[in-house]
Amino acid sequence: MNYLLDTHTIIWYLEDLFKISSKAKEIIKLPDNNIHICSVSLWEIAIKMNLDKLKLGLMLDELLTAIKNSDINILQIENEYLKRLSSLPYIHKDPFDRLIIVTALVENLTIITADENIQKYDVSWIW
Repeated sequence: MNYLLDTHTIIWYLEDLFKISSKAKEIIKLPDNNIHICSVSLWEIAIKMNLDKLKLGLMLDELLTAIKNSDINILQIENEYLKRLSSLPYIHKDPFDRLIIVTALVENLTIITADENIQKYDVSWIW
């Protein structure tokens, strides 16, 4: 199966926090699954850390190294995502979440998320 991690999911997974569901953790760890994150999640983390809106047990470079050393694939923002973004219903205003949603739609990925706003969209998700 092919999955896309929401920003909080990658943080909770790498920091091994109790907040991540056991089902999500199991999916991420299964070697047969293809796990992805959108580069916009890294941008979101960097911005929120810089604004002191996000405190992590890992420094940003440690987080990036952990992702690089894992089997998690980073998807760069593609023009097709931006085209799809322009027609995405405006249910939720968060620009990071909106890009994650269109990435999942274009790439046919299931989002692993606890975010109820993302779950309002016609996108495959699991938690």
